[in-house]
Amino acid sequence: MEYIYAALLLDAAGKEISEDNLKSVVKAAGMSPDEARAKAIVESLKGVNIKDIIKNAQNVQAAAPAPAAGAAHEGKKEKPKEEEKKSEEEAASGLASLFG
Repeated sequence: MEYIYAALLLDAAGKEISEDNLKSVVKAAGMSPDEARAKAIVESLKGVNIKDIIKNAQNVQAAAPAPAAGAAHEGKKEKPKEEEKKSEEEAASGLASLFG
């Protein structure tokens, strides 16, 4: 997980997400860097725009419909529409690419 955090920090700072940079961030946090993990994260993030993924995840979360006030008391849950379900799956697959 520390490599994901390191990648997010590097992206927020506008730095390149490279093996050396990831290992430097992990080492600065007081942990021993693992070359294989750093390499795996760098490979899985190639071509991924982290800012877009975060923006899309926030949009999906903000667009989720709130349950009706009486629905909680009645014990009924509405099934999500097929379109909403596909949108959530697309966002989840984008986020999954962050974790390799």
